[in-house]
Amino acid sequence: MANTSTKKTSRKDWHPADIKAALDKAGWTLRALAAHHGVKASSTLSHTFERSYPLNEKRIAAAIGVTPQEIWPSRYNEDGTKKPRGLRALRLKSTVSGYQHNGNLRKAA
Repeated sequence: MANTSTKKTSRKDWHPADIKAALDKAGWTLRALAAHHGVKASSTLSHTFERSYPLNEKRIAAAIGVTPQEIWPSRYNEDGTKKPRGLRALRLKSTVSGYQHNGNLRKAA
C-alpha cells in the first residue's frame, strides 16, 4: 500500500557534501564562486559550512537557487529572520532564563 501522506521538510542543515554537490550541479565550485564575488580565498566560503556568515550564506544559496533558510534551517527562525548568535544569543538566553549578565551570571532580582 502506498503512503500518500506528504512529507514535512526537514529542519536539519544540509551536509557540506550536499552543498558542494548542489553547487557542482549548478556549475559552480567554491573557488569560482569566491572569485565571482571578489573573495580572495575559497576557504572563506567553506567556513560558512561550519559557522554562520550571512553574506556568504546568501552567495552560496543564490548560486544553488534556493534560500539560505533552506540550506541552514538551524540558523534561522521560523519566520525567516536570523537567530541571534555570539554574545547577543548569550544575553538573550540569559535574560529569558531569569539571569542577567553583568560580567558574572547571577539571579535576576
